[in-house]
Amino acid sequence: MRVAVFSTKPYDEEFLRSANQQAGHELVFLEPRLSEETAALAAGSAAVCAFVNDDLSAGVLARLAEQGVRLVALRSAGFNHVDLATAAKLGITVARVPGYSPHAVAEHCAGLILALNRKIHRAYNRVREGNFALSGLLGFDLHGRTVGVIGTGKIGVCFIKIMAGFGCRVLAYDPYPGDAAREAGAEYAPLAQVLGESDVVALHCPLTPETHHLINAESIEQMRDGVMLINTSRGALVDTAAVIEGLKRGKIGFLGLDVYEEEADLFFEDLSDQMLRDDIFSRLITFPNVLITGHQAFFTEEALGNIAATTVANVTAFERDEGELHRVTADVLA
Repeated sequence: MRVAVFSTKPYDEEFLRSANQQAGHELVFLEPRLSEETAALAAGSAAVCAFVNDDLSAGVLARLAEQGVRLVALRSAGFNHVDLATAAKLGITVARVPGYSPHAVAEHCAGLILALNRKIHRAYNRVREGNFALSGLLGFDLHGRTVGVIGTGKIGVCFIKIMAGFGCRVLAYDPYPGDAAREAGAEYAPLAQVLGESDVVALHCPLTPETHHLINAESIEQMRDGVMLINTSRGALVDTAAVIEGLKRGKIGFLGLDVYEEEADLFFEDLSDQMLRDDIFSRLITFPNVLITGHQAFFTEEALGNIAATTVANVTAFERDEGELHRVTADVLA
């Protein structure tokens, strides 16, 4: 099967080529992001392979369908950027990678906490300049602190285990509580209690209409003064303007982000020789207690290998109508 792979980086090509050795699909690697303007590049392909910032809205899907595309193979777990209802109407199957390495994201989340708490990023820059003073680098023991985890899927459970290992009290919130989180050391509690009692709040939930701007002015007011907020899930879980106000007032003492609501025009690209046009993002990075990474929490050898393998397996299952196809349908949002 011919597959147009959009938003290709060198590491995507490396891992997908390796995973495709036995399957033998014709992979056409394309650097541009998928959009209405670039959809024509999929001409002659029965499938497209898309990433998190590719546009899979109704207009794009219609253009793909006109060109004979029958499968959208997402190399991601999230699918909030796909108009699933339109895909169903057009007869386009959507498949995803439901899990690749929960450890990768959970460990990155823990890394952000440690770096923010102990000001490792600031200390690194100081030492390089010959400044070995400790003023301004004071942190706190994680041991004995309360960590709130919102979302207790596979990533959330991995993160709970890590925090429990530090000796933290872990409070968890999820509309669908699970035994795995309890066994990992978490205590389920209402969202207001999790927000109000936690020294650290970490987001590990999917983006749905219900979780859009879950962290907003109202929920921030429920948090402890000086709280540490970490988001490695989806950017739109957080109302960035409200978070900036919280930072300015000192309500939020630390902010760690690996995702950003308007990241599509920023992340995964080298913009070092350009002026940033996003005023909100530019404001965020002026705060000394904010640490942002460019959607790299998933970026480990194990995760990329699993993503590539599952993506190729989805294409093969669709082509041969056999094997496991990780299909996403509109009813998952119902």
